[in-house]
Amino acid sequence: MNNDLLARRRLLKSKLQNRRRVFAGWNSFSHPSITEIFTRAGLDFIGIDLEHSTISQEQTQRIIAAAQSNGCLALVRIASHNAEMARRALDSGADGLIVPMVETSQDVERTIAWSKYPPEGKRGFGVSRAQGYGFDFDDYVKNWNSTSILMVQIESVRAVENIKEILASPHVDGAMIGPYDISGSLGIPGQLTHEKVLKLCNEVNRECVRQKKSYGTHIVEPTVERIKKAFKAGYTFTVLGSDVFALWKWTQRLGEHVLALRQNAR
Repeated sequence: MNNDLLARRRLLKSKLQNRRRVFAGWNSFSHPSITEIFTRAGLDFIGIDLEHSTISQEQTQRIIAAAQSNGCLALVRIASHNAEMARRALDSGADGLIVPMVETSQDVERTIAWSKYPPEGKRGFGVSRAQGYGFDFDDYVKNWNSTSILMVQIESVRAVENIKEILASPHVDGAMIGPYDISGSLGIPGQLTHEKVLKLCNEVNRECVRQKKSYGTHIVEPTVERIKKAFKAGYTFTVLGSDVFALWKWTQRLGEHVLALRQNAR
């Protein structure tokens, strides 16, 4: 097995378990060139979004390969609680999973069954890119359970109510809050600074501190000040924008420049 890749997995797992600062990027577009550009930022991992994108299985594997070949890990956010999708992402070489809408300990147990080898889970022993097409099979299987990453997304009132049990599994490395979805589950969609939303986020934060789990958020428009503010608020890892957000915000500013110049030319 690639010793550098194994060492990076161990380092990331250690950072998460010790609540050290972790920085990530986010891929929603399928071309691996975007991933190669992101890896130049010195990120700890790239999140690959299968939930809100059109990225296919084959494209996922190419993005994973692009990230890993440039010294960055790759975690796949699966679209739903889908065993087949999880297994295919892992056999494509993903370093772990990000699981959306986790609401109960049973959700966690199912994910562990899909993603960990026996005796911890029930993942099947396939031969694909993750196992070096057979060349790295023994080393991969030997080290996978102890080095792979599992992130859960907390996105509802029910999830917050069950947060203690969700985080109790030793296989859960961290929780990523979804404030927009939490606001929706409260019946106040989009009100991200509402006191009810902040209260639930703080409850998750406190439980992450108590159980020594990493606590993460997504910063749409990252600046040094916003990142520092997130860490001060208790977050220990941050997803710093995404390819969609970067293009959206750049194009928005570009449109403002074009409009201003056209008006000035009249």
